[in-house]
Amino acid sequence: MIYTVTFNPSIDYIVRMPRLEPGAINRVTYEDILPGGKGINVSIVLSNLGHESCALGFVAGFTGAEIVRLMQTSGAKSDFIQVAEGMSRINMKIKAAEETEINGIGPKILESDIGALYARLDALRSGDTLVIAGSVPSMLPSDMYERIMGRLDGRGINIVVDAERDLLVKVLGYHPFLIKPNNHELGAIFGVELATRDEVVPYARKLQEKGARNVLISMAGEGAVLVPESGDVIMSEAPKGTVVNSVGAGDSMVAGFLAGYQESDGDYATAFKMGVATGSASAFSAKLATRPEVEALLKTL
Repeated sequence: MIYTVTFNPSIDYIVRMPRLEPGAINRVTYEDILPGGKGINVSIVLSNLGHESCALGFVAGFTGAEIVRLMQTSGAKSDFIQVAEGMSRINMKIKAAEETEINGIGPKILESDIGALYARLDALRSGDTLVIAGSVPSMLPSDMYERIMGRLDGRGINIVVDAERDLLVKVLGYHPFLIKPNNHELGAIFGVELATRDEVVPYARKLQEKGARNVLISMAGEGAVLVPESGDVIMSEAPKGTVVNSVGAGDSMVAGFLAGYQESDGDYATAFKMGVATGSASAFSAKLATRPEVEALLKTL
C-alpha cells in the first residue's frame, strides 16, 4: 500500500484573466477548485493510473471537509486528521500576464493532532511505501521529516522524500528509498549550477553516498535522470509537447515512478520511463495526468 503525507493541504482556487490590475475590480475568464498539496497530487495521480493509495495529513473546518470531498470525487482514498481549531487554507492562483499566488495559513495543529498522525503511520507494514513531500508549515516542528523517518526506521517501509535542501539532506541518513530533487534544488544543496543531464550525475551520487538509495532528478525541458542503487545511470529527453501547467508535474513524476515500479515488479528502467511520461502528461494538461495521456507519451520515449 502507498501512503502520502501532506502536512498543510489546501483548496486551490485557480483563476485566469487577461491581466491583474491591483486596486481595481478584476473579472476572471476561467475558474476551478482543486485539492492542493504535493502528497495529495501524488495520491490523485496514482488513482488516475489505477493504483490505490491513502492520503494522510491535517484538515479543518468547512474547507477541510471540501478537501475530503474532492479527494473522494477524484477516486483517491484519504484518512486525514480532523483538527479542531482553524480551517484548511485556501490558496488562490491567479494566472494572468504574470502569475500571482496568494496562500492561506492553515489550521492550528496541536501535539495531540501530531500524535494522531503518528498513530496512523505506526500502522504501516513492511513493504508499504510512504511519500513525504513539501514544506513543513510553521505550526509544526521543523524536524517533522526526521521524526517520522526515525520513527519508521528499520521497519521495511520504502520512504520517498520530495523536499528541498535541509529538509532533504537531514533525512539521508535514514536511507530513503527514493528522493526527487530537480536540477536547481540539487545544485542549491552543493552551491553549483547544474544545467545538463551529465552534470547532475556526480551530485546525485554524492547524495547516495550520504544515504539515499535512488535519486530521481527532474529537469523540465532537459528531461530527467535516474541514478538507481544498482549503480547504473538512466537518462531521458523530455517528451515533446506544449507546457500548459507545470504545477504538480514533479509530484506526478513521483506517482508515475511508483506506479511503474509496482507494475514491473521493481524494474527501475520501467519505473523511470513511467515517471517521465506521467510528469510530462501533467505539464501538458490543465489538470493532473490521466492513464491514457501517460500511455500516449510512453509510446514516444
